[in-house]
Amino acid sequence: MGKDVIVACDFDSMEKTLAFLDRFQGLGRKPFVKIGMELYYAEGPQIVREIKKRGHKIFLDLKLHDIPNTVKKAMAVLSRLDVDICNLHAAGTVRMMEAALEGLTRPDGTRPLLIAVTQLTSTDQAALEQDLWIERPMDEVVMHYAKNAKAAGLDGVVCSPLEAEKVHASCGAAFLTVTPGVRFADGDVGDQKRVMTPAEAKKIGSDYIVVGRPITAAEDPVAAYERCVREFCD
Repeated sequence: MGKDVIVACDFDSMEKTLAFLDRFQGLGRKPFVKIGMELYYAEGPQIVREIKKRGHKIFLDLKLHDIPNTVKKAMAVLSRLDVDICNLHAAGTVRMMEAALEGLTRPDGTRPLLIAVTQLTSTDQAALEQDLWIERPMDEVVMHYAKNAKAAGLDGVVCSPLEAEKVHASCGAAFLTVTPGVRFADGDVGDQKRVMTPAEAKKIGSDYIVVGRPITAAEDPVAAYERCVREFCD
């Protein structure tokens, strides 16, 4: 499986999202698109269907976290949307992740990739200890959650690019690492605490990078996207 750049379409309407994606018509490749909570809650499943109809791959980033039966039923609904990747919080326990996988798997045995969020890239060690009362080092927590996700049968994890290499070392090269918190070397890190450039993420083995504002807020989003692809994929 080749590396790819996933563009985080964190807009609040279908109109803004489709206008943004229209700018990429004529490129040799259609960007892989992330649909997060803001856009999905604003427009519902129709936005997924519309973007899929345009030929984009989709990462549906809803980060499910609930009791196992509720997550299983929700994943069964999401599986009908024909997205390429879904996710949930690894903190929901191995049992919840197993239930999610069961719900996501269609009657014919096919399913989207399912990955687990280990720790959000906006969380640093201080927040881990003071807010969550988790006193283990961040690296240990991420590796533990990643191993739980693999044990549950998931395909990979969302993690900081700073942890991608260690995740592969712990869980195997085929276990996917999807890494947000990627910024250009000359860009603003925003509210992210644990960040890396596309070239650095490539070097340490990230399989996918998720890039939002450095592309969506750029003066020329197409040029910014192509720069990401060059630095990460080529």
